[in-house]
Amino acid sequence: MMLRTKLLLFCNRFFKAPVHPFNLQNEGVMTYAEWQFQKGEDTIALYLKKYTTEEMFRDKVVVDIGCGAAGKSLYYASCGAKEVIGVDILEKYREEAEGLAKKLDLQDHFRFIATDATRLPFEESSIDTIIMNDAMEHVEEPEAILTEALRVLKPGGRLYVNFPPYNHPFGAHLKDAIYIPWVHLFFSEKVQIEAYKHLVRPLPDGEERIKFRISAREDGTEYFSYLNHMSTKRFNRILKKLNLSPAYYSHEPLRPIFRAVRNWPVCNELFLKMVVCVLEK
Repeated sequence: MMLRTKLLLFCNRFFKAPVHPFNLQNEGVMTYAEWQFQKGEDTIALYLKKYTTEEMFRDKVVVDIGCGAAGKSLYYASCGAKEVIGVDILEKYREEAEGLAKKLDLQDHFRFIATDATRLPFEESSIDTIIMNDAMEHVEEPEAILTEALRVLKPGGRLYVNFPPYNHPFGAHLKDAIYIPWVHLFFSEKVQIEAYKHLVRPLPDGEERIKFRISAREDGTEYFSYLNHMSTKRFNRILKKLNLSPAYYSHEPLRPIFRAVRNWPVCNELFLKMVVCVLEK
């Protein structure tokens, strides 16, 4: 094991483990889908500064891109949506998602589709609302997904996007095992990978977590394939490239006290909680 990895593991002991759905599921507290449903209101809270729940969901056909186990999709269905279609590239979430839909008696208002979101199986101008909650930082082709989402939106429909920028304290998305804020700024990806493997491999779902997060390039080097390092600057460049003007756009600070520094050149991402963007067709 590398010396830097040993240092990371040593430092990790001094930080409190945050609540994480993977660990809650291992402990038998609740499933990933149940946790998502419980957090459903939180996923739209920042949009509610501008829009109402009724505007977003009531009697609408909704697509939730990057739905995971679709607990949040089912929360949207519970808000009066005509139909919510959860879209995720991983087929493994289907059984859990459909099981919770039946448990909540929402199966008539929900579908799960395992597909690449750059090729949505919907007709042009057929969807009222699309949500990408905590998904933009994971997709391989963000420009293609935004273009495809706007293709299937009805005129007047809205695409709701929010994501934590890469330099967020937990922008590495490793807090199921590594609890150090900004760990990806202090340690190389190689060190993070070695530490993450060491910490999760003994867990019941350890190998599954490793496979989910880590891939290998042609030359054999490993990397975190589930992240695209989406920053505020990159996202803004994408909007400009696609000639998109948001109907609503906000940089939400981690705490109100950080509001004054969110636009500083060096600190603008370090203290951001979320980038919030709404596009109208």
